[in-house]
Amino acid sequence: MTLPIRPGTTIPDAELNWRFSRSSGPGGQGVNTTDSRVELSWDLANSTALPEHLKERALNRLGNRLVDGVLTITASEHRSQLMNREAARERLAALLAEATAPPAPPRRPTRPSRGAKERRIADKKRRGQTKRLRRSDED
Repeated sequence: MTLPIRPGTTIPDAELNWRFSRSSGPGGQGVNTTDSRVELSWDLANSTALPEHLKERALNRLGNRLVDGVLTITASEHRSQLMNREAARERLAALLAEATAPPAPPRRPTRPSRGAKERRIADKKRRGQTKRLRRSDED
């Protein structure tokens, strides 16, 4: 089974490393006995699943989240290990889809139109007039 990231790009399950531990939070006495907390690790730096240009983009964008090129996702919000595994997989897929997305096109600088300038000046004059009328004659 694979983890789909974007069309044509998937991560094989063989590259995903799972660790389980006891979770804090809801669960009553079961918290002390079940390993429901999930840590999903994926070695981004040494992965063969991503093309080189996407890997470089992801390494640049996720640099502060990586430890020695390994991305780790933790999930412990659910009481069952299975649901936490699904949450971790979805979170990893969403994070990688965002990190490998193409950069936004550069913004073309624009100037305000003449009408926008005139409206702004008219609003300023109207506001100044309102303030002028509020003044007392002693000022």
